[in-house]
Amino acid sequence: MKKKTGSPKEEGGHGIFASLFPRQYDFHAMLEAQADRTVSGVRLFASWLETSPQSNPVHLEEIETEVDRMRHDMEEKLISSFSTPFDRQDIYSISRQMDYILNFSLETAKEMHAFGVQPDPYIIAMTSYLLSGTECIARGIHALDEDKTKVEEEIRHARDSYNALEDRYILGMAVLLKTSDAMQAIRTREIYHHLRDAGRAMRDTLDILHNAVIDLA
Repeated sequence: MKKKTGSPKEEGGHGIFASLFPRQYDFHAMLEAQADRTVSGVRLFASWLETSPQSNPVHLEEIETEVDRMRHDMEEKLISSFSTPFDRQDIYSISRQMDYILNFSLETAKEMHAFGVQPDPYIIAMTSYLLSGTECIARGIHALDEDKTKVEEEIRHARDSYNALEDRYILGMAVLLKTSDAMQAIRTREIYHHLRDAGRAMRDTLDILHNAVIDLA
């Protein structure tokens, strides 16, 4: 099966997007590719948490750099494109917020390695919810051109993951503030905050994705 890329689409394409306006680039396919690599990155981060001892997360950094290149390529094409499948600001913002998810995941891993913070149940739980929500985003983006009901369903599931991540953050902070080891609490607090930031980037991606679905209705 031939993989979709960001190259110009051939005439005679199918789907809602293809029937609207002739377009030079397949931005939907670009978002799909970025979403899939973002999931790969967050999944790698979750796997990295299970390793002992934890090494420098260079492989996660490689994926983050790759996704940065994908995003920059899309931004250049957005500038030169005559027509897009939906609002170009939404396309740009979805891409940017997905990039933040991976950026914060990488920063979390790098700081854990540098600060000597070991994964605790709250870090592992927040990462698990971040991964499940990011997977929902990817499935929703894949369904954009075919099934808006499916997109809405994935958005709901991802919001449940975000809310669960926030709950774990609060529970983790409540426990952390009671510890007698002040320096360890400060280091771990930084990790919790980065994971919360990743969750908020996921939440913002969902809001923009939802707006795009409404515009397509």
